[in-house]
Amino acid sequence: MVDIALWVVQWVLTVAFVISGAMKVVLPASKLVESMEWVPTVKSSTVRLIGIAEVLGGLGLILPVLTGIVPILTPIAAVALAVVMLLAAIKHFQLDDAKGAAPSIVLFVLSVVVAVARF
Repeated sequence: MVDIALWVVQWVLTVAFVISGAMKVVLPASKLVESMEWVPTVKSSTVRLIGIAEVLGGLGLILPVLTGIVPILTPIAAVALAVVMLLAAIKHFQLDDAKGAAPSIVLFVLSVVVAVARF
């Protein structure tokens, strides 16, 4: 039962990170500002880099364990995404956006759960 719950968390994180990351890679900054108030505070290349990290990290949460190819990469991806979400939460608090920090904190906690469970 615990393994099923862990897989559900991994899939939820994967979908969240791949969709969010893809938006940051594909959409122009002017469109992102509508839903992400922090975008104007960083360079557009930084937004794209964050998006690429989220897409790759999201895939890293599933593919290594699913395929059995270098499964240690899954908890490493989870740790990396936890760091990204911690930094995102800090950025939101710096911008006095506690409400915007909430999703980052939730994703941080879930990423830590995956990291601990898969190590």
